[in-house]
Amino acid sequence: MIRLFLCGDVMTGRGIDQVLPHPVDPRLHEPYMTSALGYVALAEKANGPIPSPVDFRYIWGDSLDVLAEWAADVRLINLETSITRSDTFWPNKGIHYRMSPANTPCLTAANLNCCALANNHVLDWGYDGLEDTLAALARAGIAHAGAGPDLHRASEPAILDPGNGNRVLVFSMATGSSGVPGSWAASAGSAGIHRLPGLSADIARRVAEQVGDYRRQGDIVVASIHWGDNWGYDIPAEQTDFAHRLIDDAGVDIIHGHSSHHPRAIEVYRDKPVFYGCGDFINDYEGIGGHETFRGDLGLMYFVDISNDGALSALRMVPMQMRRFRLNWAEDADTDWLAAVLDREGRGFNTAVSRKDRSLALSWTRNG
Repeated sequence: MIRLFLCGDVMTGRGIDQVLPHPVDPRLHEPYMTSALGYVALAEKANGPIPSPVDFRYIWGDSLDVLAEWAADVRLINLETSITRSDTFWPNKGIHYRMSPANTPCLTAANLNCCALANNHVLDWGYDGLEDTLAALARAGIAHAGAGPDLHRASEPAILDPGNGNRVLVFSMATGSSGVPGSWAASAGSAGIHRLPGLSADIARRVAEQVGDYRRQGDIVVASIHWGDNWGYDIPAEQTDFAHRLIDDAGVDIIHGHSSHHPRAIEVYRDKPVFYGCGDFINDYEGIGGHETFRGDLGLMYFVDISNDGALSALRMVPMQMRRFRLNWAEDADTDWLAAVLDREGRGFNTAVSRKDRSLALSWTRNG
């Protein structure tokens, strides 16, 4: 068996970067806010003072104890932040996330193995920012997938060796539905991200060919996909069809979907888990009004146990709450609320969620 830790979007830029030891220039180019320090002020107004500077472990808070206890073989996140000091922001884009390269230890503090980069923020500070991001992760010893100096490098997987006889291949990709500009797509001669032009059967076959170029017997294959809107629980049929095709035709073992700011339904298709939206995990959104009914302050740590034949053996989830830019144990009422929401949303996929002490457990009826 191999255990993977997954979570959704990790955004360590902007306000988060400002409370870390080595922040970048706080100036922003947003219609809503002109300084990243404004997001710090919003969070403090909502939940109280944030010590500054914080140490690099601070933002992970109670999740570090959970990571130590649950001992995953692989730790994978979607990193929604450019790691750069470049001042060349992408024009005509309303939001730009960046973190100082000197603050990269906030990622190594959680002993991350891999960052998925195909998303709608990794190029916020241009091609120089992307180059800086790739260099910072390389220096930190964190693998990445989904972005690179050309299409070949952007679409190739991160190949992880957890040391138990199974390789883990992480393919990272994104769609326009998550807000990725078409101009960000990498090509044979230009840098960018692995942007899918759609979710058609032809695109699924193309991904299957890419997987086939790398996959060996015994590998666990993860397709990390940035797709869909930020809010709401509806799962488009094209996402479900595409996920099923990747499992059927490409031999993908885990669909790691993200972009939604809150957790969405989970499906188990042919014994393979499909996460349609893992939700936000770390961000600086505290104190920003709107969409409160979705409880974007609550995030989940997903622990996925895969057996040697590539089938899902167990899935447990640990709820966290972001307060004062720190992950904290979710309250009992919030844990119950998340369990009820995921249970409700999973009914159409024959999955159920129940509470087990401070975590949530998934049960399922085989689908497909």
